[in-house]
Amino acid sequence: MKKQHNNPFILALKARNLTVEIHHHSAYQIVLSNDTPFNSTISGTLHERIHGFLIKPHVPHFCVAEKGTLNVLNIEPYSNIGLELASRFKENQDYLVFDSPPETNSFFQTPKDSLDVTKIVDALLSKLPSNNYDERVTKIVEYIKANYFQSDITPQTFTDIVFLSPSRLASLFKQQTGSSLSKYLLWTRLRQAIYLALSDKDRSLTDIAYDTGFYDLPQLNKYMYEMFGMPPKALKHNSDLIQIY
Repeated sequence: MKKQHNNPFILALKARNLTVEIHHHSAYQIVLSNDTPFNSTISGTLHERIHGFLIKPHVPHFCVAEKGTLNVLNIEPYSNIGLELASRFKENQDYLVFDSPPETNSFFQTPKDSLDVTKIVDALLSKLPSNNYDERVTKIVEYIKANYFQSDITPQTFTDIVFLSPSRLASLFKQQTGSSLSKYLLWTRLRQAIYLALSDKDRSLTDIAYDTGFYDLPQLNKYMYEMFGMPPKALKHNSDLIQIY
């Protein structure tokens, strides 16, 4: 288990023998079968023996994959990569279903018969324009990376680092990353909390919440539900981490 590219707005998991109750969440989600087809009900419509789907935020759905494993990728909707995914939907279209591996390969422009999650993520990232970050944005990103576990970080913390007004810094950060500072910090904390929960199964979720900058376990639960549609306890017991981006 290892960390990969430093893109804080993609969280990739591998779920085994998964049955998830109906839920919705704030992230875009890509679900792809590693092996056998699975069933999923999306917005009340049952899709049987599919190989994957891409779904918009806040669309109710659930999956049943009692045999085999699924790759699950969650993407922050207002990040640059989330906005790129949004552009792939037609008007009034809430989700896309992939009935076969070739359909998935064609959509994501990945190698034939390869659903390796690293190739999927690399294909997503390749669609983004290259961006040379302002040094002040880079400084904030590095600060969050090193200090995300401090629960007393405030907007003033960031303005003191780069000597910009809160409004100017917020505008600059949004312009360059596609996301707000608060979302960037939240995703950094969530990624690390999930990484710890899945890499150290004996560690208590309460300790993990405190160690990743949340005030307490209820706050971690709240944001996990909001972003991914399930609490960390459920994730801990039926998922294996493959990558964090």
